[in-house]
Amino acid sequence: MSEFSERLAELMNGTSETTATSAFATPETDAAATMAAEHREPGARRAGPSPARLPGTPPTTTHGAGTTPSMSAAADPATASPEPTHAATTPEGSQNSTQNSTQNSTQNSTQNSAQDTSQASRLTAHAIAPSGAAASDSGKRGPNKGRFDDLKENVHEELLVQLGPKLYDANLSPAELESMVRQALTDVMAASNRPLTGNDRQRITQEIADDILGYGPLEPYLRDDSVSEVMVNGPFDIWLERKGRLVRVDGKFNDEAHLRRTIDKIVSRIGRRIDESSPMVDARLPDGSRVNAVVPPLAIDGSSLTIRKFSRDPLTAEHLIDFGTLSRKTADFLEACVRGRLNVVVSGGTGAGKTTTLNVLSSFIPDDERIVTIEDAAELQLKQDHVVRLESRPSNIEGKGEVSIRDLVRNSLRMRPDRIVVGEVRDASALDMLQAMNTGHDGSICTVHSNGPRDTLARLETLVLMAGMDLPMRAIREQVASAVDVIVHQARLKDGTRRITHVTEVERMEGDVITLQDIFLFDNGAGFDHDGRSMGTLKATGLRPKFLEKMGFANVEVDPRIFVPESS
Repeated sequence: MSEFSERLAELMNGTSETTATSAFATPETDAAATMAAEHREPGARRAGPSPARLPGTPPTTTHGAGTTPSMSAAADPATASPEPTHAATTPEGSQNSTQNSTQNSTQNSTQNSAQDTSQASRLTAHAIAPSGAAASDSGKRGPNKGRFDDLKENVHEELLVQLGPKLYDANLSPAELESMVRQALTDVMAASNRPLTGNDRQRITQEIADDILGYGPLEPYLRDDSVSEVMVNGPFDIWLERKGRLVRVDGKFNDEAHLRRTIDKIVSRIGRRIDESSPMVDARLPDGSRVNAVVPPLAIDGSSLTIRKFSRDPLTAEHLIDFGTLSRKTADFLEACVRGRLNVVVSGGTGAGKTTTLNVLSSFIPDDERIVTIEDAAELQLKQDHVVRLESRPSNIEGKGEVSIRDLVRNSLRMRPDRIVVGEVRDASALDMLQAMNTGHDGSICTVHSNGPRDTLARLETLVLMAGMDLPMRAIREQVASAVDVIVHQARLKDGTRRITHVTEVERMEGDVITLQDIFLFDNGAGFDHDGRSMGTLKATGLRPKFLEKMGFANVEVDPRIFVPESS
């Protein structure tokens, strides 16, 4: 019995020594111990570096599942140290005592190692986990919860309960509805027990009113006169165009459903729809701002909404002169062309300002003439007394009921128009427009997408061919040369400014080619200023147009000094 006790004490001392010395092991001794352990246990592998030891916990060594080699050897006779033992010669009771002591030691060591590993893992995970701010800033913006989102949601719901059907009462004017909503909002906010500063209370009230009466988080940007375009790329990503530059803003929708409700509110007011079966739509706001929306499944990262704003007060020729879009001489010449009943085509790329220029040119039409405007989405803001506005219509859910621009152009010829103004010619309506210009409807104005005056003619030819008529190319070009008198080409420069770059006369056919003559050209010889803005101007070329005689028949005279080139 005494012999067994001495051997057990030696075994326990050896284990403690092994544990203690492992804390001072060098890389060479650690590698040697690993090789010896793998030699004794062919299937064992080191689990990696030991986890960080927490303060107040005893040092441990890991091997395999987290137990020390000494304990593993004591627990498993097959992998025990080759040092001779007398376990086989002890009585049965001694064997049981040895097994119990060894099992207890193994369990305690295993539990301590497991606790060390668990706590160290938690510390490591806490150290490497990104903070909420860092996670939200990476990649696409996410639905970060605002401080008052829950309060806004509760107030919104309470407001809907109080007002109910009154929000959709057709007999209420917009001013009356706004007054009623704001009064109800004030009452609901006053009943809230949540402490708020005056600024927070006012901001929350305004945001909820924007949601109910307007277009939610877009309202502040639509009220901002410095914003020319609003672009929504999913519910959490909003961009603006200010002074020709794109900037990202902090505004966001609550979620995709919130954005879809806003889009539905916009398109439903003009009798259009957007859903999975018809996922694209062109629409307009009540002030004439152009709207385009695309929803899933076509928009992969969430619904896309683009609003091209129109100023509350239509821009005039004086505004364009102040902006540098055209010169004073050019403005006087174009006004004479419109009053002289010349057919004008305004060309340019997307976002070049064609519709604004078309609006300015249309303002030169005399008040005693009947004007018929035809557009995809009504944008023109004419101030004359006698204006008839027509708007195309897409097909319904059954694929029926479509009314195209071409249908409206043909119908307008039966409406006794003095002038026909087409917002944009983009399809076979070009053929009907040319025919109208050639059959007594002088003074018509339209816009076309193109890269220059020569490209404008080629584009018109292509659009005419889309009508399906088997017309020879020469016949089409003769129609174009006879119908169009002036091409006003506009471009958006690199600095974001919009400038008229060409005022070109369409002369006549020479062989199979239509000859053109530039009256005014944009001269960029002055280069750019220190802010990168173009310092170029629109200058006369010195050539006199041949249609001055045609303008004389309409009793419109042009000062010859307009065509004198400016000295450099």
